[in-house]
Amino acid sequence: MISEIIEAINEGQSFLITAHVRLDGDALGSELALYLMLRELGKNVVVYNQDHTPERYRFLPAEQNIIHNISNVEQYDVGIVLDCSDLARVGDEAENIGKIKKLINIDHHVSNNGFCSLKMLDAHASSTGELLFRLIREMRFKMSKDICTNLYAAIITDTGSFRYSSTTNETLFAAGTLVENGADPQWIAENVYENDSPVRLKLLAKALETLSLDMKNKVGSLVVTQKALLEAGASWEHTEGFVDIPRTVRGIEISILYTQRGDNHFKLSLRSKAKANVEKVAKKFGGGGHIHASSCWMKGDIESIKSQIIKAVREL
Repeated sequence: MISEIIEAINEGQSFLITAHVRLDGDALGSELALYLMLRELGKNVVVYNQDHTPERYRFLPAEQNIIHNISNVEQYDVGIVLDCSDLARVGDEAENIGKIKKLINIDHHVSNNGFCSLKMLDAHASSTGELLFRLIREMRFKMSKDICTNLYAAIITDTGSFRYSSTTNETLFAAGTLVENGADPQWIAENVYENDSPVRLKLLAKALETLSLDMKNKVGSLVVTQKALLEAGASWEHTEGFVDIPRTVRGIEISILYTQRGDNHFKLSLRSKAKANVEKVAKKFGGGGHIHASSCWMKGDIESIKSQIIKAVREL
């Protein structure tokens, strides 16, 4: 399949690249690395995202070229959907993007439904950034410093700085090669992890007040309500990384972040250690993702939602 993707890239002249809503480092770094490569190959390329880039990722090379409105998708020879297990994950323009003549999906989610005929899928890969690294090397394309910076950012954010079980020797080889070719680990890490706004810290303080430890301290959770967001002057993007905080508590196996997005409407982010498969929990409520990192949406009051999730975890 990779040879067919390379053929489509070589033959195409006009490309649309997109990724999922509620952008993270892997989605953005992967999009921008691919954008830069295609531009260097002389292609016409557009990166479209429904959502605006979170503040912490605006340092990524070529980020300023991302657009947030599209029309006339017939002008694109090829559409490339990154880091999405389902076409609907790109947002409101999913149906429109689905009309592009040739659609390619590059993704590493175990819940991917194979929605494209041309696809590069590997649930064992640490990140979509790692998959793009493989693709670019297979094409024997010489990566610029900016491409390496974007791919390195994609990989470190989706591996928790190489802490997650998805980190393999291939992941570390990719990272080492990217550094060898110009990525600066310290500069990238400082921008991603040491560049918080005061607003995010205020929101974190409020979230920590909700810390709950359940099932004999094996499950830890935080809740971010709309009231907390309003009082801190924050937005949903400031919650990135909050789900990992309960994981730092000794004995915790599963960490959950409940983020309120509307009246009685919550997004749940789940993370796990060891052998706990949170993808099974998320799938039960219509979500999905990875074995150790998944998400879903639920409606109801927070206590009822928590009760349902703890029950599902007990069954797990």
